[in-house]
Amino acid sequence: MRRLAITLLIAPFAGLVGLSLLGSTAGAAGTVPTDPPSTQAPAASGEGGVAPDLAPVDVLQVSGLFDPVTVQSIEDAIDESEASGSQALILQLSSGGAIVSEAEMTRLLQKVADAKVAIGIWVGPSRDDHVYGLPAQLFGVADVTAMVPGSRLGYTGPLLPLAGEQQVDLGAGADQLRNGSLSFAEARTLGVLRPTEIEDEGVPTVRSMLAIMDGVQLNDGTVLDTVTEQLNDQGDTELTATLVRFSSLGLIEEMFHTIASPPMAFLFFVIGCCLLIFEFFTAGVGVAGFVGAVLAIFGCFGFSALPTRPAAIALLVLAMLAFAIDVQVGIPRFWTGVGAVLFVLGSWFLYEPLPGTDLRLSWITLFVGVAGVLLTFVVGMPSMVRTRFATPTIGRDWMIGSAGVAIGAIDPEGVAQVGAAKWRARTNRATPLVAGAELRVVAIDGVTLEVEPLEGAARDYRERRAK
Repeated sequence: MRRLAITLLIAPFAGLVGLSLLGSTAGAAGTVPTDPPSTQAPAASGEGGVAPDLAPVDVLQVSGLFDPVTVQSIEDAIDESEASGSQALILQLSSGGAIVSEAEMTRLLQKVADAKVAIGIWVGPSRDDHVYGLPAQLFGVADVTAMVPGSRLGYTGPLLPLAGEQQVDLGAGADQLRNGSLSFAEARTLGVLRPTEIEDEGVPTVRSMLAIMDGVQLNDGTVLDTVTEQLNDQGDTELTATLVRFSSLGLIEEMFHTIASPPMAFLFFVIGCCLLIFEFFTAGVGVAGFVGAVLAIFGCFGFSALPTRPAAIALLVLAMLAFAIDVQVGIPRFWTGVGAVLFVLGSWFLYEPLPGTDLRLSWITLFVGVAGVLLTFVVGMPSMVRTRFATPTIGRDWMIGSAGVAIGAIDPEGVAQVGAAKWRARTNRATPLVAGAELRVVAIDGVTLEVEPLEGAARDYRERRAK
């Protein structure tokens, strides 16, 4: 029961992960489109239906940092679109950068440039979406590119080389995009977006993206046919669009993509370490230890994929060791303070920044991590250790009559050291103990020792009442 109670104390710490996702992961991953993934829907709903004679268009929703999972998913989507006879693949992007190597990004750029289906890139649907870092270079190899007004593009760094005479072409905005960013209007003016005849309202929806793709001629002479006009029974003109097939990362891919996000890798690692320390001091291998090991492994996987600072990870590990020193004596002391300082420093400097993106943990994630760790090692763990070593199974009767020393003043409550252990203590109000005073244990009330001075102890009120 006691282990269950402490586990429940640590559980809210793990539950706070959901809160951090609202402020951190959502910001890194972008806005979830209103169209559900893995469904088929007409792009021109409300103004006509789906044209059965038009080849379908696939839409892959990609958000967050470009990691190996994301890169592989885009490559697989291109292969599937080519195999299924689609005329185009739209990548709906919102990314703060790439954590894969330049070689992997070069391979992806080459894959997009050589694709047998038209590749369209759309930054949206939120005005807060952006594409920074190496993923922004996809705009230089895609057939059609567009943005939602308010979104931004940039911080590409040096353009990666492609095979043969192919190259990443960002138009007249290449120099500005290298170390800065452009808005929709600026990117359109400098020829970064294709086609350049996009209206001032930009491309706010997938349907708008299909409209600007319609009639675009590819390098091989193929002309995209995504939207047609026809007369209905009333003689009115209405739009008929091709079938749009939405897709996103699979369940397993999404899980590993989420683990490799900065806040989740941090929280998984910290919660895993806390659960492992808890399991160590309960002298058993149970659910807490297994879950802690799994979360710590997930956290290490995320750290390996992200641009982490090894020194910061070392600070986090040292912080856990410092916390453990005080956990074993059951009272937060000097080492708890040292652990708190090391933990905050390690958390703040954990990630190296990417071009145009600050990977430092958000305030929400920092609060969740620091508050959860302090709650665990100041309240939960010490209480668990004191309770464990005060259980009848290890024998406490021997302590009655034992001598000890007051650690600080006991008036009427404080801390006493009996043997090598420190305990919460309580004395008669008539006989307070000063720091360093010798005492004797006269009774045990739960996990609290009732003590009195070795000399000059007041008669207990129960003894006076008995006479």
